[in-house]
Amino acid sequence: IYSQVDGIWHSEKVKNISPYLIAGSNLAVESRNEPLHSGTKMVYGNKPVEGGYLILSTEEKNQLIQKYPVLNNWIKRLVGADEFLNGKQRYCLWLVANESNLNELEKVLELDEIAERLEQVKKMRLASRDIGANKLAERPHQFRDLHNPTKYIIVPRVSSERRKYVPLDFLNEQSICTDRNQMIPNGTMYEFGILNSIIHNEWMRLVTGRLESRYNYSGTIVYNTFPFPTVTDDQKKHIEHLAEEILLTREDFAGETLAKLYDPDTMPEPLKIAHQNLDDAVDKLYNPKGFADTASRLAHLLERYETLINAEKQQA
Repeated sequence: IYSQVDGIWHSEKVKNISPYLIAGSNLAVESRNEPLHSGTKMVYGNKPVEGGYLILSTEEKNQLIQKYPVLNNWIKRLVGADEFLNGKQRYCLWLVANESNLNELEKVLELDEIAERLEQVKKMRLASRDIGANKLAERPHQFRDLHNPTKYIIVPRVSSERRKYVPLDFLNEQSICTDRNQMIPNGTMYEFGILNSIIHNEWMRLVTGRLESRYNYSGTIVYNTFPFPTVTDDQKKHIEHLAEEILLTREDFAGETLAKLYDPDTMPEPLKIAHQNLDDAVDKLYNPKGFADTASRLAHLLERYETLINAEKQQA
């Protein structure tokens, strides 16, 4: 295998070159519907399928609430990948009730402007060639999907190839995640730490697809296949602490978008250091000596992936 380091070509003889052009077996990573690891399951964000009638600009939101104050309880922030990464603001009518507010929802649905919007959603869904969309016409006041966990990790599906790390964050039930993102409902700080590490991001670059040249993060091929390390409780707490440090460091740059914070040309030095500390700690969960480079990390991950896949087959 030939590689260029600091402008100088190096060669290395290995037992076998994998399909990924690094040392390893001929096994290729295959997408999975269930995680190979014991982490919390990742799901798609909410697909609206509503023609834009349930989605509001800031101005539309303010006008509706001014006219109908009750709608303040039924409008939430809408977060696609663009809103998440670039700090843009959009909102949506989130008309999902429970036993305590069902009567209020019934009154909301009768408001003239809301009823008009819902009629347009119904027409759009009935006119669709998609049978699933036709069925959704029975509940025009709601998105197709209704995932709204109390807390979740948000992972944008498309991210710039220039970024060393895919930006992630925790959001709560006041923010509705669209299908432009993946989400991990009730994801833990430990999982957040592992996904923020360089070793996970290099795995993502190895196995994921592309949208043009940008990374297209897939839960089935990236997250579900990622071979999490085996850890002790103390090691897990250490990763959680370092993950929290990343979030705290970001707070020092409040007002900056994630796109700017994670642009390699503008990433603040304290945030780089916080990530490097996490990178080093996660690397050492796999190998106490760490790794010399990307190739050695990926070779180790592929070997671990193969071990876990074989063990799974034996248990089947």
